[in-house]
Amino acid sequence: MLEMVIIAFTTLFATVGPLDVAAIFAVLTAELTPRARRAVALRGTAIATGILVLFAWSGETLLDLLGISLPALRVAGGILLLLIGIELVFARSSGSTSATDEEVQEATTRQDISVFPLATPLIAGPGAMGATILLMTGTHGDPLLQLAVMVGLLAVMLLTLAGLLLASQVQRILGVTGMHVVSRVFGILLSALAVQFIFDGIAQSGLLGP
Repeated sequence: MLEMVIIAFTTLFATVGPLDVAAIFAVLTAELTPRARRAVALRGTAIATGILVLFAWSGETLLDLLGISLPALRVAGGILLLLIGIELVFARSSGSTSATDEEVQEATTRQDISVFPLATPLIAGPGAMGATILLMTGTHGDPLLQLAVMVGLLAVMLLTLAGLLLASQVQRILGVTGMHVVSRVFGILLSALAVQFIFDGIAQSGLLGP
């Protein structure tokens, strides 16, 4: 169970990117009062948590409705996570884990950014949604392992909330270089997990024979 908690935490930390979210949040809420910033952070994190929990528990049902097999999801999800890991290692962004430049520009004109772009796609982006489904399907219905995934998810969400509440301080303390170092470390770990997802998906697909 502890191993699954660690895997879930590492995967979701890399795909959510609390440090990157905190940095963007600090920019988008620069003109808000501390009280308003706190309210936006709490509301945005709560909504994002709800989205990811929903995908965790209903994702497999959705796959069944769409006729998508678990091996196919593992391979596709592994490829997506691998791309995200590569982005983190090279400190690049394509919008898979965060908002695009156009989305951020639109958000600057909004009064309330808690739903968009904070909750989604900054926190609960496509990478985090896909990773959550993969993690839950990997438990094979084991209640303890499902609980472990939820613990890892909630731990990342709490860490993300802490980062939002301390956004300005985190950005000032770590600086650009420090944030890139943390992102690169988790990018390497995520890339390794992604490759394992791909290997597992291919093995379960039967393409390589019995």
